[in-house]
Amino acid sequence: MGRPGLDFPGLGVGLVILRDDQILLYKRLNPPEAGYWNIVGGKVDHMEPAEEAARREAEEETGLTIGRIERIGVTEQIIDADRQHWISILYLARDVEGEPQLTEPDKLSDFGWFPLNGLPEPLSAFTRAAISALPAKERA
Repeated sequence: MGRPGLDFPGLGVGLVILRDDQILLYKRLNPPEAGYWNIVGGKVDHMEPAEEAARREAEEETGLTIGRIERIGVTEQIIDADRQHWISILYLARDVEGEPQLTEPDKLSDFGWFPLNGLPEPLSAFTRAAISALPAKERA
């Protein structure tokens, strides 16, 4: 059958979560881009609407309750070092409840809120693409 992202391009989603002019980032433990800071997200399951996948992945990874989200773009990431290829739909959430947690310690090692002008390194290519897709008023 094959594995999305490895044997054929995978369909993923990413969710930029903003609160008080800061972005929520998690540090990845696994490829692609292990050790890099990343927005939350993951793959879209068969027959799952992408917007629902974005909300599901974010809630699973953060423990937050995600309210209204908006689509902000699409990105394609070909990560030669990890031999992975993903096409991802990007979303933005400002409507979130709760405090983030480290709910998947087998996948993520750390998290934090960061100002857009003070992002941690290394920052994943996926996250850089998502930040570039933000509306101009969010990046100001």
